[in-house]
Amino acid sequence: MQPMTVKEIASAVGGVWWNPREDAPEVTAVCTDSRRVAPGCLFLPWVGEKFDGHDFIDTALAAGAAGCLCARLPRELRPDKFYIKVDDTRLAFKALASAYRDQFHIPFVQITGSVGKTTTKEMIASVLGAKYRTLKTPENFNNDIGTPLTLLGLGPEHQAAVIETGMNHFGEIRYLGEMVRPDIAVISNIGDAHIEYLGSREGILQAKCEILENLKEGGTLVLNGDDALLNTVESGFSTIRCGKSEHCDVRVTDIADHGVEGITCKVVTKKGIYALSIPAPGEHMVYSASMAVAVGEVLGLSHEEIVRGVASYEPAGSRMRVVRLPQGRIILDDCYNANPQSVTAALEVLAKTECDRKVAVLGDMGELGALTDQAHYNMGALAAMLGIDFVVAIGTKAAKIADGTAQSGGAVLHFATKEEAAAELAQQLRPHTAMLVKASHAMHFGELVAELQRGYD
Repeated sequence: MQPMTVKEIASAVGGVWWNPREDAPEVTAVCTDSRRVAPGCLFLPWVGEKFDGHDFIDTALAAGAAGCLCARLPRELRPDKFYIKVDDTRLAFKALASAYRDQFHIPFVQITGSVGKTTTKEMIASVLGAKYRTLKTPENFNNDIGTPLTLLGLGPEHQAAVIETGMNHFGEIRYLGEMVRPDIAVISNIGDAHIEYLGSREGILQAKCEILENLKEGGTLVLNGDDALLNTVESGFSTIRCGKSEHCDVRVTDIADHGVEGITCKVVTKKGIYALSIPAPGEHMVYSASMAVAVGEVLGLSHEEIVRGVASYEPAGSRMRVVRLPQGRIILDDCYNANPQSVTAALEVLAKTECDRKVAVLGDMGELGALTDQAHYNMGALAAMLGIDFVVAIGTKAAKIADGTAQSGGAVLHFATKEEAAAELAQQLRPHTAMLVKASHAMHFGELVAELQRGYD
């Protein structure tokens, strides 16, 4: 974050500086967690369902914060710290990030979608990184805290920004877009994730299309051209559809699936033909790659830069991370999150993996509402139909995965908790076995992967 004066911050958020003084320090960082205060930062107390950051203002200031934004002032004000009073710290954070973003006249790419947001963000950032110094959303900082923190990470060195935005309710993409104000908007697809809160896939489409409300005049919309609902979108913006269908403006052809070694394909545009090597498993990766080609062309990258950028892609976190262990054991660590579309894609990767034995460790999928039972049953049935040798279903909802597997002729065991399943997993990870581990983030299946890895340290 470039330095901002207290006066500039107060002006940006429409707040009142309660104890102004001439020698107040400039701020170069913002922190929302009193346990992670950086010296000289601005502390912004977040109000959650179960906590109120205002209770920790004094702690944050004692730990080195230079001052705070607050909707509720402490009883006593320290003379060596500054206090900016606002009506709502969440809205003040948004206003601060928005004002800060205004200082940067670089291309902004905003990404949303039901599945593959982070993969698409990482792929686009990898491509743009072949030419530009690119800021990208770190980890899963894609909400109303993470997005402003990401924007406040912009510096004079950055030449482009790729911002991932997530949601599970109406209005959230609009709210985040009011900060980002993209030059290019990307929607990866429309799936069933968060349907519990949005009612239907049409509702999900409506919520995702809020990204258009803050797309700059003359901006570009990049869509998955193989998604039936996205093909109904008529935005009024220049639109590039990417996918395998004949009508796509950026079309993927000649796909070769090399299992855990990745994908090769050709991408055809009006400007040229790109022979791409994608160093990540799963045919679904061609969508992220083709969208990155589209964004790269819009922003003036050369043919060589785009090809090199795709080849440099690295997955973020537990998103189809390939873990190789002794005697040909492979863990496909895809446990960052799960919904029917992403589980289907992951099972297909497992099915195509060359090995002696294939095991799927599948857990609960969240926020599916009325679709919950059927969706879990279908995933179990799919595993059996794809020829997966053994399924371990973990969690309350995952009992339906076990039912679907068993009733489709597959071998399966069900466990209520991952702790109960741990010993079985260690036994199932035999030599020359590929094991997929996948569930919604709330299941914390990363702990299972870590425990399995520790067995071979």
